[in-house]
Amino acid sequence: MAKTRELSYTQLKKECDPSIFKFKSTKEVEPFTGIIGQTRGIEAFKFGVNIDVKGYNIYIEGSTGIGKTVFAKNFLQDFAKEKPTPDDWCYIYNFENPNEPKALSLPAGTGKTFRDEMDAFIETVKTEIRNAFSNRDFEQEKENIKKDIEDKKLKLIEKLNKDAARLGFQIKNSDSIYFLPMIDGKALSEEEFNALPQETKDVFEKNSKEIQQETIEVMKKIKDMEAKAAEKIGSWQNNIALFAVSIKVNELKTKYKKYPIIQDFLKGIQNDIISNIDSFVIDEQKLANIPPQMRPEKPWNKYRVNLIVDNSELQGAPVITDSNPTFFNLFGKLEYENSYGMMRTDYTLIKPGLVHKANGGYLILQIRDLLSNQIIWDSFKKVLRTKKIYVDTLKDYQMNAVALAGLKPEPIPVKLKVILVGSASIYQQLLNMDEDFRKLFKVKVEFDDDAPRTESTMNKIASYIHSFCEYEKLPHYNPGAVAKVIEYCSREVENQNKLSTQLSEICEILGEACTWAKMDGAKVVTADYVKRAIDQRIERVNKYDQHLVEMIQNGTIMIDTQGEKIGQINGLSIMKMGDFCFGKPAKITANTYVSKSGIVNIEREVSMSGTSHSKGVMILSAYIGEKFAQDGPLTLGASLCFEQLYSGVDGDSASSTELYALLSSLSELPIKQNIAVTGSVNQKGEIQPIGGVTDKIEGFFNICKLRGLTGDQGVMIPYQNIKNLNLNDEVIAAVKAGTFHIYPVKNIDEGIEILTGVPAGRLNKDGNYTMGSVNYLVNQKLEKYSKAHKEGK
Repeated sequence: MAKTRELSYTQLKKECDPSIFKFKSTKEVEPFTGIIGQTRGIEAFKFGVNIDVKGYNIYIEGSTGIGKTVFAKNFLQDFAKEKPTPDDWCYIYNFENPNEPKALSLPAGTGKTFRDEMDAFIETVKTEIRNAFSNRDFEQEKENIKKDIEDKKLKLIEKLNKDAARLGFQIKNSDSIYFLPMIDGKALSEEEFNALPQETKDVFEKNSKEIQQETIEVMKKIKDMEAKAAEKIGSWQNNIALFAVSIKVNELKTKYKKYPIIQDFLKGIQNDIISNIDSFVIDEQKLANIPPQMRPEKPWNKYRVNLIVDNSELQGAPVITDSNPTFFNLFGKLEYENSYGMMRTDYTLIKPGLVHKANGGYLILQIRDLLSNQIIWDSFKKVLRTKKIYVDTLKDYQMNAVALAGLKPEPIPVKLKVILVGSASIYQQLLNMDEDFRKLFKVKVEFDDDAPRTESTMNKIASYIHSFCEYEKLPHYNPGAVAKVIEYCSREVENQNKLSTQLSEICEILGEACTWAKMDGAKVVTADYVKRAIDQRIERVNKYDQHLVEMIQNGTIMIDTQGEKIGQINGLSIMKMGDFCFGKPAKITANTYVSKSGIVNIEREVSMSGTSHSKGVMILSAYIGEKFAQDGPLTLGASLCFEQLYSGVDGDSASSTELYALLSSLSELPIKQNIAVTGSVNQKGEIQPIGGVTDKIEGFFNICKLRGLTGDQGVMIPYQNIKNLNLNDEVIAAVKAGTFHIYPVKNIDEGIEILTGVPAGRLNKDGNYTMGSVNYLVNQKLEKYSKAHKEGK
């Protein structure tokens, strides 16, 4: 039998030497920038932001807490400084189609200037027009025109009265014009007129027609004269108004001559001012007497500029991120005002969204936020497909279920690089189920949960601790405390040669260690405070672990840690309760008998076995068949059971353990109960690595410690899991003292020798196993079963 090999205490954890840190406190360290590790992910991200082709948006995948969003934001803020600053965007009134405001792009900073100039223009025009129309010359000219008309009207009416008198009529003018017959200067009543001779009445009738015709012609002339006067006054007003505004309008036209849309806008303003001149010259006192809801609209509100994107203070391209991307936050909206009981809106109430603000730059969003609402996700993809952003009133209707007549602003062209941050599972789902996603997000950036444990990486963690303490205003760490954090990071990823990159989890330990230090009045965090934070963190959440330990200790759950038993072995499993994982021993038993039924997995028979565990049990049959059934059929019935397990079992990490129990039952050699086992096995008998090895070892160690360490207790693990060991100081001390042991094994033969103390046995030239070995005894038992089966026939 080969000499049993066990691990030295130095192999159970890779300690971090505090001397590698060249500082007395993390206060002396440079602030943290960038991200820990992620070389491959960073290179992929650099490629993604540099490629300027449609559809090459970026999806960053990785676990929560790695720092994906912070990295993307920090990287892009530096990268974007070298990019051109995008244009400002405005909405202006559309005089040809008021329901469709026009979008106007101007160089960065120009939009703000144009808006302010138009605001000043409005005030200037209002003042100039009022001043011009209150001028004495204007009023005098207006009165002259009216007086001239009145004089001409008076002459026409005087002549009409003379002609009427000559023809025997007097003209009366009340609500309408009518004629009274007269004789000797006296107007006749109706009775007096009827009493006249017929000849006289005929003369009056003839003269009446003549004077009526003349009256019609006079009234027509008067109306024509009044119309010409009004036209003349209007023309005079327009000329004055035009003169009052033309200087300022021409100044603006000259300044913005490169922008046809502004030229049209200013032309429309000029025409609108002339059309609404009365609104500019209305008396304020008269206006105050009109009820608010009946007052005329202020035409100058149409001349204002709605600056929705102002990049005047921006250097380079924008980098926008947001944690609440609702529909309106993303795509903007039309706001409505309650105006005397009625809802109204106009182009000045168009509000921008994140897409507007990020246009020409970069937008960082969490994929979960977008997928929380299908309308948002579909609309977002539409923006990326069409490269246009609409402020869509239809969406207002869909979201609010209120049909409001609104505007249809002109869509704005979009040039945008989108960075979505999410998990690998969401990425795979979208890739398989959303055709648009594949076309729009062609760059995948993968961030790992761990990074190589190099001196550079460890110093980055020290820098991160510095930044954390400065930001939270907490005590800084000395080198020993940083070293303890490094060891904790290795434990979190179950690898001595790697460190966790999940900064959110590291922050929790950092904050708790600082708190313990502050409670003790310490100015610097030491290794003891980090250890206390880790221990207390476990203490707060290990209720179920303690309950199980108590049940094992009082015999409710039957676990043997001493003696030897045939067909019985201590396996190791992982229990997860929320955010806490712990190892727990489980008694596994095996019975063997004559049958052709093969190995029966009791858990599977009662639907308590997962697929991985069931596969592991089937591998046992394959291993035994290859090793012991080359010369005849395998006549074996066996049952395997996880005793006192009522919640189901999955995973194949106990498959080697089950095989040891089977070999013990067949060979009738007892297995040492003071050694617990974990490890997967393949059909060739090779031991394969498993997860949770540290927690499993510590779980069995705690049981042995409570019952008293005897010096021969230990755990058998796969050889490949040595690098995954990050055991606590208590287990390391016990191994160092020789009171606890850890055995790495590569194959079943090595393991069965440790468990039984009997050589596994090799095949000799005759095809037989070494006399008295485990394999020899197993083979003998199987031959016995085969013979019994034949005789039973």
